[in-house]
Amino acid sequence: MSLSRRKALLASSLAFAGTQGSSAVAADAAGSSPRAYVYPGNPTAEPVGGQPPKGAALPEGDIEFQLKRQRAMELVLWAAPAVAIYRFRAAAFEDLGLKDNDIIAYSRAATPKLEAITANSSTPYVTAFTDLRKGPVVLEVPAAGPDGSLYGQVVDAWQFTIADVGPSGIDKGKASKYLFTPPGFKGRVPSGYIHVASPNHRIALAFRSVVAKGKTQEDAFRYSHRLRMYYLSEAKSPPEQRFVDPSNDRYATIPVYDERHFADLHAIFTVEPVKVQDKVMMGMLSSLGIEKGKPYQPDESTVRAMREGTVAAWAWVQWWFDHLPRERLYWPDRHYASLMMADKNNKFTYEYEDRIDVLTRAAQFVWCTYVPETLAPSPATQYLMAMADKDGKLLEAGKLYKLTIPPEMPVKQFWALTVYDRATFGFIYTGSGRTTLSSYDMDMMKKNADGTLTLYVGPKAPDGWESNLVPTAGVRSLPAMRLYGPTEAINDKTFKMADFEWVA
Repeated sequence: MSLSRRKALLASSLAFAGTQGSSAVAADAAGSSPRAYVYPGNPTAEPVGGQPPKGAALPEGDIEFQLKRQRAMELVLWAAPAVAIYRFRAAAFEDLGLKDNDIIAYSRAATPKLEAITANSSTPYVTAFTDLRKGPVVLEVPAAGPDGSLYGQVVDAWQFTIADVGPSGIDKGKASKYLFTPPGFKGRVPSGYIHVASPNHRIALAFRSVVAKGKTQEDAFRYSHRLRMYYLSEAKSPPEQRFVDPSNDRYATIPVYDERHFADLHAIFTVEPVKVQDKVMMGMLSSLGIEKGKPYQPDESTVRAMREGTVAAWAWVQWWFDHLPRERLYWPDRHYASLMMADKNNKFTYEYEDRIDVLTRAAQFVWCTYVPETLAPSPATQYLMAMADKDGKLLEAGKLYKLTIPPEMPVKQFWALTVYDRATFGFIYTGSGRTTLSSYDMDMMKKNADGTLTLYVGPKAPDGWESNLVPTAGVRSLPAMRLYGPTEAINDKTFKMADFEWVA
């Protein structure tokens, strides 16, 4: 290329650069909407892309803060299963003074002092936690029989079931020793153990100690004390098992929806292995200052973004349930939804070949904990949540509703109407402490002349019907009909339960 040609090109380039520079400065100084560049010699041409359309409204305020707030909201929804199960652990250690391998065994059914997501108040709970970073852990379960039986799950740090326990579980109701090993375990598994390789370090269990025929809750409580949990390194001489009964203690396990939510995220994700599909979200966590090997020290602006994002996530979940997809209704002409909203594979991972359904997964684990690995075609229990009244109107705070059920419900064991706070999905604190009415309470309840039973949910019962009321203390309620041992009429949906009706 000749020297004169190079000089001409350089002059042209400088002129074009000068035109762009002056245009940018003018636009920025004026605070105008996105500018359009023009090419020298063709004033009508401009780039196809590279900036928003003319007149587009640009974000106002601190755009870095807005990004953090949006990421905070997405992270809360993504991590819902993990935070929900971690709260059980953290609260046990903080509120009850537990250590790894201690066992919580309730001596009676739960009261509102167990602040847990949609817990039952009909059978006592058993729960425990451990950390496999300290080595493999042994769980001894007793045989099911005339003294009692256990039913429940062991879950990993993401709350995905790694072992179903009890007569319908891996042990088939036989006296067994489970051995849980940590990620990457290369050691030898001794004979005589049911080996379960955990994908995470921290695991948790929750069982129900089922009252055997002719036995009492006290018997079920004693039966639960046959459990043992200890490290494999202690197997030759296991330590004395420590049991804690928090029946009279506040045990606050429900996730908190403010900036403290992210302290839980830090506690979880700086410990657990990272799955490939979660690396993008881990990148988002790092942008909020949560990284392995680094202390949790968010600045003031980040804390505010965390708070606002967490509140937004809570609001989205409430909106989702208020606009529940119609296909989620148990009967198409009623207004109940199953508590167990399994994915299309009848599992609770919500993982498909091309995606993970994060939003439905979040909704499931915000209102339910300790789900089975697979939803059976005919589940041993059904939990039907009343999402609206018979006219399709959402249940409102401060109003009284009634539900009339037949003299014989289609269950082999028992039914229980439990009422939760719609905002928290936990029990409602009331003066009476009552959370549930069940078929075990038939003798104390008033019946209709035709043998049917009318149950009331609201702040105050009609005169003379106080024994049939589950009080709500004026908060918005979420009634749940829990059916234990449902017959085929429930599972094949030939039986239909009436909707709740507004009374006053």
